[in-house]
Amino acid sequence: MVLVGFRGLRLDPANPIAADVREHGLGGVVLFSYDVALQSPVRNVESPQQVAALTAELQALAETPLIVAIDQEGGLVARLDERHGFPPTLSAQALGERNDPAFTYAVAEQMARTLRSVGVNHNFAPVVDLNLNPDNPIIGALGRSFSADPDVVTAQAAAFIRGHRAHGVTTTLKHFPGHGSSRDDSHLGFVDVTDTWQTVELEPYRRLLAEGLVDSIMTAHVFNARLDPEYVATLSPAVLTGLLREEMGFDGVIVSDDMQMGAIAHVYGFEEAIVQSVAAGVDVIAVGNNLTYDPHVASRVIDVLATAVQDGRLSLERIDASIRRVDALKAKWRR
Repeated sequence: MVLVGFRGLRLDPANPIAADVREHGLGGVVLFSYDVALQSPVRNVESPQQVAALTAELQALAETPLIVAIDQEGGLVARLDERHGFPPTLSAQALGERNDPAFTYAVAEQMARTLRSVGVNHNFAPVVDLNLNPDNPIIGALGRSFSADPDVVTAQAAAFIRGHRAHGVTTTLKHFPGHGSSRDDSHLGFVDVTDTWQTVELEPYRRLLAEGLVDSIMTAHVFNARLDPEYVATLSPAVLTGLLREEMGFDGVIVSDDMQMGAIAHVYGFEEAIVQSVAAGVDVIAVGNNLTYDPHVASRVIDVLATAVQDGRLSLERIDASIRRVDALKAKWRR
């Protein structure tokens, strides 16, 4: 249930991530090409050969296969890029403007082949946020949305997912229940979409669920008083359990967006946010460990969850449900 980022191009035995995998049963890792906290271009990506060796070393330590995830959306958000010897990519916006699902499928196939060749089995993509605010600093302005039209977004995302599935790479729709209409960046602080969010932002999720194309869904750290007057979506039982699970019928993996982002870290306590996210319905707690760096963040999250079970804030049944969903996600790689 815990997925974290870490530092290192190679797996030094002294690297805390090694103990997290070997001794603490860490569920997954996420790779980055840039270290934000250090403002350094050295993080986890140097070359195709180096990334393949790093992921192989990590998997060799794991008792059960690790989720090795990356944000490889294409365009500006592509951790494996030409600077490091990887093929060029196209942004979601460029694909949406072309609006040729066959072309998008071919692009996604190449992307998935690249990911599998270096041991990455899960892509935190595609973005299915509607481009309702082209000036949105974190979605529209970066070319991360296929379109403002839910028909285009759904068709493009479906082709993108199928291209990945052809090579055994699982995917994540993001950011539920919609970040495309926001005016602000949830990396930086509290984001309120109450006045801008539209119900049409749910359409790609509904349609892709109906097509059986959803492996996992990532939450948005956005507040919408019309959906929950108390919590941002990542921490909201009304949004994640009531809307996504019960109303929309999703029983796959719900992944949190990075729990170190300002919309969470600047508003909630660390322990409160972790426990509340799982109570709300999150199955995998993602901590990028990049905006700030804590070498022991994985064990901290695990300790918080263990304590919450011991004192009754979280039930074992709730934990078991998440483990079942994560196991089902990992089983897709072997098909």
